[in-house]
Amino acid sequence: MYKYKMMLKTFLKALCLLVLLSSKMFAQDVALGVEYFKAGEYEKAKSIFQKLAKSKESKDEVYNYYLETLLKLKEWNEAEKYIKKQIKNADKENPQFLVDLARLYENLERKEEAQKNYLLAIEKVRENEDAVRNLANNFAGRGQFDLAIQTIEVSRLFFKSDDKYAIELANFYRAQSNIPQMIEEYLKFGLVTQNQEMIQVILQDELKNEKETAELEKILYAKVQKFPNTTYYNEILIWHLIQKKDFYKAFVQLRALDRRYRRDGVQMTDFGFLVHQNKDYVNAGKVFEYLVKEYPKHQNYPLWRRMLINAKEEVIKTTYPINQSDIRLLIGEYTKMLEELGTNQRTLEALKSKGLLYAFYLNEKDTAIAVLENAIKIGAADQIFVDKCKLDLGDIYLLKSEPWEATLLYSQVEKSEKDSPLGYEAKLRNAKLAYFRGDFELAKEVLDILKQATSREIANDAMELSLMIQENTGEDSTESALKDYSQVELLLFQHRNKEAVDKLNIMEKAYRGNPIMDDLLFLRAGVYLKQGDVDKGVKDLENIMQNYPHDIKGDDALYLLAKTYQEVLNQSTKAMNLYQELLVKYPGSIFGADARKRFRTLRGDSIN
Repeated sequence: MYKYKMMLKTFLKALCLLVLLSSKMFAQDVALGVEYFKAGEYEKAKSIFQKLAKSKESKDEVYNYYLETLLKLKEWNEAEKYIKKQIKNADKENPQFLVDLARLYENLERKEEAQKNYLLAIEKVRENEDAVRNLANNFAGRGQFDLAIQTIEVSRLFFKSDDKYAIELANFYRAQSNIPQMIEEYLKFGLVTQNQEMIQVILQDELKNEKETAELEKILYAKVQKFPNTTYYNEILIWHLIQKKDFYKAFVQLRALDRRYRRDGVQMTDFGFLVHQNKDYVNAGKVFEYLVKEYPKHQNYPLWRRMLINAKEEVIKTTYPINQSDIRLLIGEYTKMLEELGTNQRTLEALKSKGLLYAFYLNEKDTAIAVLENAIKIGAADQIFVDKCKLDLGDIYLLKSEPWEATLLYSQVEKSEKDSPLGYEAKLRNAKLAYFRGDFELAKEVLDILKQATSREIANDAMELSLMIQENTGEDSTESALKDYSQVELLLFQHRNKEAVDKLNIMEKAYRGNPIMDDLLFLRAGVYLKQGDVDKGVKDLENIMQNYPHDIKGDDALYLLAKTYQEVLNQSTKAMNLYQELLVKYPGSIFGADARKRFRTLRGDSIN
C-alpha cells in the first residue's frame, strides 16, 4: 500500500510538471506568434497560430490572433471556414463569432450576408443587458455607430422600454453629431432617474456652441407644449434660459408654473433676486410686480413691494441724463408704500432708500438726514441696520462738505462693527475721506491694512486705491496732481459730473507726462460711458492703450474697451480681438479669466 501511494505521488508530480511545461511552452509560442504578427511576418505568425488553434486547450486563447493573421494575408476562405467552425463547435452561442463573420463578408462586399449576421448577433444578445452593452460598445469602438444604436433599439423593443440605455445611446448620437437625438436621450435619462441636477451638468458639458444650445431650447419648448403637466421639462427649460441670461423668457415659464401649482412665489422670489443681482433691473421689476399683484396678502409682500420700487429706481439711476421728475415719482412710490404698510421693521429699508434719493439725486440733503435719523430711531433694535444708516449719513455729510461729521459717523461704525465686513467698509470710507482731504499718507496706511480684509470687494478696492496713491506720490513736493485728482473723485461722488469733467479737461493739459494721466483718462472714460457719450469714452480708452499701455490702468482700459465694443456697440469681432489682445499683453491680469470666457462665448465654441 505504501509503495502504491509513493508511485501515485510520483505520477502526480510528473503530471503537474508536464502541465507546467506545456503551459510555459504555449505562452512562449503565443508570444513568438504575436512578435511575428507585429513585425508583419504574417506567414510565420500563421504557422504558429494555426497549430495552436487546433488544440482544444488553446484555441480560445489564440482565436483573435489567428483570425487577424488570416485577414492580413487575405486568406478569406480560410478565415470564413475558421469562424464557421467556431460557431459550430461553440458550447454556447457567441455573438462575437457572428460579428466577425459579418465583418469578413463586408470585406468581401457580400453586404446582404454581412447584414444578416449582424442582425443575428444583435438578436442573440437582446435579452441580456450586459451583453447588449458589450456588443454596442464593440460596434462603437470600431466606428459602427449605426449598428451600436440598432443593438440598443432592438433590446428596447424586447424590454418594451423607451428609456433603457439612454446614456449609452446619447454617447453614440454625440459621436454621430446627431445633437437632437443626443439631447432627447439625456432628457429621458433625467426624467426616469428624477436627477435633474445631473442632467443639467451633463448638458452644460456636452453642448459646445450656440447652435447646439438653440437645439436644446427648441426641443424643450416642444416638450413643454406636448407634456404640459410634466414640470421636469419646464424646470430644465427655466435652468437653460437662466444660463443664457434670457431672464424674461425664464420669467414667463416660472410664472406659468407658479400659477398652475400655486407655489406662493417661493421660487419666483429667488429668481427675482437673481435677476436683480445680474443688474437686469427691467426684468427684475417684472418679477416683483407679478409677485405684488399675485400675492397681495403674503408675508413677503413688503419685501416684494420694496424690491419692485428698487428695480425701478435702478433703471432710472442708470438712464442718463437722470430725470429728477422720475426720482420724485420714485419717492412718491416709497411714501405710498410706507403709508399703506406703516413705518416698521419690515419697511425700514424702503425708508432708507427714500432718504438716499433725496440726498444723491435731488440735492435735498437736510431732508435726507431727517429721513435717515427717523429710520435709525425706528430701527434702533437692529444694530446692523442702524450702522448701515450711519454710513449713509456719513456720505450725506460728505455731500454737504462736512467731513468731520462724516468721519465721526464712520468711526462709530468702525467701533460698533469691529472685525466685520461692515466695520471694514466703514474703515474704507474713512480712508477715502483722508484721500479726498489730501492726507495720502494716512489713507495709504489704512488701505494697506484693508488689503487683508476678508471681504474680497473691500480688499480689491483698498488695493486699487493704495496702488494709485503709491504710483502718484513722490513725483513732486506738493503732490498737486493727485490732490486735484482726488478732488475730481469727490465731485463725482457728489454727482457733480459736469464740474468733474471740466476739471479733468483742465488737468489733462496741465499734467501731460505725469503718472496720473492713465488714471485721469480712465476716470473720464467711465464718466462719458455712464452718460452715454460712448465715442468720447472709447477715445479716452484707446488713448490709454496707445500712450500708456504699461501703466497701472493698461489692462483695465483694454478690458473696458472690449466690453464696450461687445455690450454697447455690438461689434463682436472687434471685441474678440481686444479680449485676445488682453490675454496676450496682460497674462496676469485679474480680468484674464472673464476675458477668456467672453472670447470663447463670442467665438461660439462654449456656453460656459
